[in-house]
Amino acid sequence: MFLAENTNIDWNALWNTLINWCMTTGVKLVIGLVGLFIIFKIVNVLTKKLYKRLQKKQADETLSRVGTQAIRFVLKGITLVCFIGYIGIETASISALIASVGVALGLALQGSLSNFAGGIIIIVMRPFRIGDKITTNGESGTVEDIHMFYTVLVTPDNKVIHVPNGALANNVIVNTSIKDTRRVDIAMSIAYDADLDKATKLIKEVCKNNPLIFTDPEPYVGIKEYAGSSVDLNIRAWCNNGDYWTIQNYLFVEIKKSFDEHDIEIPFNQLEVAIKNKE
Repeated sequence: MFLAENTNIDWNALWNTLINWCMTTGVKLVIGLVGLFIIFKIVNVLTKKLYKRLQKKQADETLSRVGTQAIRFVLKGITLVCFIGYIGIETASISALIASVGVALGLALQGSLSNFAGGIIIIVMRPFRIGDKITTNGESGTVEDIHMFYTVLVTPDNKVIHVPNGALANNVIVNTSIKDTRRVDIAMSIAYDADLDKATKLIKEVCKNNPLIFTDPEPYVGIKEYAGSSVDLNIRAWCNNGDYWTIQNYLFVEIKKSFDEHDIEIPFNQLEVAIKNKE
């Protein structure tokens, strides 16, 4: 009987408390959430306009994109802290909690922090930019986007690769887009009994017939090595960066056609099988 009397709930007091909370803290919470939503939208619109304005002024694409992302993140972070203070939560205790969590996360996410530092190095040093074709860590592709923790590459067959910035900043990066010109290097083989001077002349004529190949510096043809069954020739031709793959394919196709027309043999491995009749 005693327990039943003490467990009776004063519904009137509870209802009054709920109404009082809704009229005070609840109203502030709703106003704060609405303000938070509106400010986030304004920040998104302003950063998008800033990005478009930088594009019109032909600012660096990498700095424009990463810079606007950083501004958006900082403004939203400040707005969130103001919202927490507005609804009456002590920001000092939250700051201490964030600091403690930050230390724990720093120990647990050392790799992520390395990627973050690598992202800063890439943005500041700019070994490549958005739109450049690079090769790193065995991966090749066009840089589509640069984030603070990883870089997005798109391969020629349209696969998307996310490369951690920490690995990028601490490894060799081959950028084939910085220079306006590029040298095409290919190797062709001829038989030992083929006419070397004639083969060299034919290759130079093939290079001369394509206006995309530079005459200065002029194409180079020389012996690369004496292989087991062939003489390997090294062919070097300069062209504009954008014509690299076109010229490479052109040289392979047209040199083969020219060799066939003039009876220059391109050797290949052959296997001779002898059958012995015991009878």
